[in-house]
Amino acid sequence: MKLRFASLSLLALGLMLAAVPAMAQVVYSNGPTNGNTDAWTINYGFIVSDTFNVANGTTISGATFAMWLSPTGYPGPCAECSTSDTLTSAELSITSSENGGTSYFDQTVRFSQSGCVMNDFGYNVCTETTTFNGPTLNAGTYWLNLQNASVPNGEPVYWDENSGPSMASENFVGTIPSESFTVLGSSTIPEPNDPALFVSGFVGLAAVLRRKLF
Repeated sequence: MKLRFASLSLLALGLMLAAVPAMAQVVYSNGPTNGNTDAWTINYGFIVSDTFNVANGTTISGATFAMWLSPTGYPGPCAECSTSDTLTSAELSITSSENGGTSYFDQTVRFSQSGCVMNDFGYNVCTETTTFNGPTLNAGTYWLNLQNASVPNGEPVYWDENSGPSMASENFVGTIPSESFTVLGSSTIPEPNDPALFVSGFVGLAAVLRRKLF
């Protein structure tokens, strides 16, 4: 019974080693927040799209953005206000072309808000984080699109422009400088390419199990 248990345990551990998921991490960054140059509206019918690149087998699980928001209870910018309105949700999609082509993900997602700082124009620039069960993508370039943003006061929501390495566009203007964001996700560690390495791992595991079972 002990030998059979050891064999089954070894098989299970081997299968787990064949595909070990990594912890969620930044899989793409378009650079730091600017906060004082410009920003682009992502509600009232406006759609802003930015590209990002991933390695093969990357599962997207969230993103962070820098947004310009009007201070609470005040329409528009306010140089003396200290609290920000809250971005509650927005439609986020991942596509093969700018706001078009093949759609890999399209959902309304919710955000948690932090680190709001008032900029030179009287808007609060906030970090907005969302997590979701996104697609697993092949290696390549994709478009991340934001639209239909919602805030309690009904004011416009603006995505911070930072002119990072991404390509970007807006549905009325066309090509624009890109925006502040990171894409979060994980990838699966592939099986070892060297069969000898894989076998040596099994031998090592067997030795450990033998010490514990006998």
